[in-house]
Amino acid sequence: MKLVAVSAGLSQPSSTRLLADRLVQATRARLEEPAAGAPVEARVIELRDLAGDIANALVTGFPNTRLREAVDAVTGADGLVAVTPVFTASYSGLFKSFVDVLDPDALAGVPVLVAATGGTARHSLVLEHAMRPLFAYLRAVVVPTAVYAASEDWGGGGDAFTEGLAERVGRAGAELAGLMTGQAATRRRPAGPGDDVEAVVPFEEQLAALRP
Repeated sequence: MKLVAVSAGLSQPSSTRLLADRLVQATRARLEEPAAGAPVEARVIELRDLAGDIANALVTGFPNTRLREAVDAVTGADGLVAVTPVFTASYSGLFKSFVDVLDPDALAGVPVLVAATGGTARHSLVLEHAMRPLFAYLRAVVVPTAVYAASEDWGGGGDAFTEGLAERVGRAGAELAGLMTGQAATRRRPAGPGDDVEAVVPFEEQLAALRP
């Protein structure tokens, strides 16, 4: 089972990278539970190290060996964590440039967890107005819980999380792990007047309409 995270943070250390690491840890912990029993190969790709390679690929149309290896890792993943800082009320230019290097069909049907970091909670809707539509266009399967971390979410400084952010990270990681292992998704729907039952939708059926 291959789990890949893409971090578009520019600073070092980066809160964007810290959030990516925590999301990977949460997802991996669920995947490696006895009930799931899935051995996990996890990796985080730092886009800041590939910035020049990405720019050259956009101009020439040909990714070099280092960028091609990163692209292959992302497109070959069983699950993807995508984390960007918020710049001018949207994902960063570096993040979007990397996505532009990918083949438009490369992420079809791939489970994706979207997340972002920013200085204020006012930018949290970037996840719903920019990130989720971007991956929907690529026909990826975006988990219901998106994770946004503002400056105040880093509770005690360093890499400490507030309780609210930790809860969102855990929930999102569980959702991504569930999609990666093909567990049936459960939703509630009324069966008739006064009834409310759980309907189980096999994962394969959820993806059928997304495959090219």
